[in-house]
Amino acid sequence: MDAQDLKSVGLKVTLPRLKILEILETSENHHMSVEDIYRTLIMQGEEVGVATIYRVLTQFEEVGIVNKLNFDNGQSVFELSNTDHHDHLVCVKCGKIDEFVDEIIEKHQHDIVKKYGYQLTGHCLYLYGFCKNCH
Repeated sequence: MDAQDLKSVGLKVTLPRLKILEILETSENHHMSVEDIYRTLIMQGEEVGVATIYRVLTQFEEVGIVNKLNFDNGQSVFELSNTDHHDHLVCVKCGKIDEFVDEIIEKHQHDIVKKYGYQLTGHCLYLYGFCKNCH
């Protein structure tokens, strides 16, 4: 995603927006909190405040650039929304997040929706436990 993409969704191209977008696109961590993004910007020598990061991420969420994930442990993270559907495993001790796709789970969810006569508009699945480093 680049400056033209920001313009196409109605957002003005600003340095903070471009920097935050770059971090989300290039980070090895696909799920970043506001604090993670802030620390990365500081390490890069950028002076962007936490309030600006919150504002930019809210704007990105409103136009569909990012998804905000709110986990039961109180952790909120952001991920780019241009990825294929996946579900999440969340470590309740260290906060590590792993993504997974399971076709059997997906089929079962669709079967349940059909059984109860719903029209599915979206879904998410979070599994909580201890990662291999914490148990």
